[in-house]
Amino acid sequence: MELKVSEFSKTILTHQLTPTGPLPAVLDPDGVYPYQSFCETSTRPVLKKYDMIKLENAYLSVIICPDLGGKVYSIFHKESGREILYVPDVIRASRILPRFSFVAGGIEVSFPISHTPSQNEIVCCDIHKGNDRIYVAVGEREIKYGMQWTVEYSLGQHDRFITQRTVFKNPTQEAHPWMSWSNAAVPAFEDTEFHFPGGTVLMHSDALKTIDWESEGPTANRDIRMMTGYFWLNPDVNAFGCYSCSNKTGLYHTGEREQVPGIKLWSYGCGRDLDWAYAHALKKQPYLEIQAGPIIDQSVRKQLPPGQVHQHTEYWFPTDKKMDIRKLKVPEVNLRDISEIPLFSFARKNEVEVWQSLVGAYEKTNVSGIPVPPDVEDGVWPPGGLPNLGAAFEWVIECDRSAGASIWQLYYGVWLLAENRIDEGIRMLSESGLDMACAVLGRVYFRNGKFRKAASCYDSLGDEAFKNHPQVVVERDRALAEIGPETLKKRMYWLDEVNALDDDFIIERRVDMLIDLELFDEARALLLETGFQKVHQRYERKKLWERLCFGTNRAVEPYPANLGEDGLAKFGTYREFDEK
Repeated sequence: MELKVSEFSKTILTHQLTPTGPLPAVLDPDGVYPYQSFCETSTRPVLKKYDMIKLENAYLSVIICPDLGGKVYSIFHKESGREILYVPDVIRASRILPRFSFVAGGIEVSFPISHTPSQNEIVCCDIHKGNDRIYVAVGEREIKYGMQWTVEYSLGQHDRFITQRTVFKNPTQEAHPWMSWSNAAVPAFEDTEFHFPGGTVLMHSDALKTIDWESEGPTANRDIRMMTGYFWLNPDVNAFGCYSCSNKTGLYHTGEREQVPGIKLWSYGCGRDLDWAYAHALKKQPYLEIQAGPIIDQSVRKQLPPGQVHQHTEYWFPTDKKMDIRKLKVPEVNLRDISEIPLFSFARKNEVEVWQSLVGAYEKTNVSGIPVPPDVEDGVWPPGGLPNLGAAFEWVIECDRSAGASIWQLYYGVWLLAENRIDEGIRMLSESGLDMACAVLGRVYFRNGKFRKAASCYDSLGDEAFKNHPQVVVERDRALAEIGPETLKKRMYWLDEVNALDDDFIIERRVDMLIDLELFDEARALLLETGFQKVHQRYERKKLWERLCFGTNRAVEPYPANLGEDGLAKFGTYREFDEK
């Protein structure tokens, strides 16, 4: 069959996401600035079209979706007539950092932090046809630091594998931290066998410990009882994969050790945590993940200096037969020169257009070219890595001494906080005086332990809708709770103002208040009767459960499943800021 590429659209059931709120994610442990965070996934999906690109030869059909962060959506093994990847046939996000909007399935590459913030966003793409190979490059210039990432997938005329090259570049004037993992999701069955290297492995479940894989590791998925991740510290071979006997499908990976030393296996197991796997699905088919990367584990980040380019290459082998990882060699592939891989600009104009226009007006000293600032309700916050943006803010504020300067001061203040210029950010937000600026100041003071100043910021809010938004209600209540019992009456007032809302985070704060009032039976009943949405890597409800047990002089009972929080020990650099 002739090597070919085609483009088409596919309608997929999609569960919509609810943004956490109007406040920017700056200094927020549950967010990554300047992206929005999300707090809910709708229970009923809508129909939504996604653009797809199909690469095809006689052996494989590979579908890539630039509308879902550039992930490999599907790998169809033609000789067996079987799908290799986990394809849940629905876009159903669950609460996993950094944006609490992780969607399982396919192969995704993370950058510059674990679970790429643009995983579910449209990214740039480029198709290139060579003499005997077709390349599909996907990527963008991300808006946290302003670094560029491109993942190039290619398929040759006679290839029975997919070649993946990844390029990162830092075009800014400062070094930035980064991590990256290639994450492949495959269907999980009890008989899914793990074909991984020997050696010492860091095991991450309800505790962290090291094991010897050959003597202590699971041989198949049936051996894992709860959600568990495994990181190889000193593998004796740089290839790995898994194979499901009942499904007659497998996926294997290899690459040069000096480029991709990271190896990880993740499974929900076959016990109590299966419901977590179903949170992404249309039907109850669990999945597991096999991962590779240029870093050993997910607690480590590297630095990319200004102007530096990083690249690594890896290979995925879809199969209907078991493969011997000790015989799996790195293929010899004639690829185009690395300089021909495109590096993209910002992918989504709405995120950067106004800020680029502002910089353009500043550089030309064109006052008439100053753009209209975005409404704060739109959640379009100034990105990182955009040259001259700070100078442009100072210029536009100086140009406009009217009331209109307040919103520019707000945006500049938030940007300064994101740049870790805290004192300057506080000054600029204080000068702005807008409700949003006051609320952000409340967060800053809370993080600095100045709880009374934080509470006074929330007291100064004027807009009724803004004051009663759940995000503001929660942050206000946390500040009041830190002050002490003297604020209980005030806490009751504000929480009663929204007591008809069925909001997970407001309910958490009500339970916290009831415990402080020593109304333990009411707190326990409210905690147990609430069907919380599942959330990874967040443990507020477990803390509340422990406080209830201590308050009634009971030993800590097993955490109820309805709390919706996982049982993993804390590990990895998923948060930008520590929780207060």
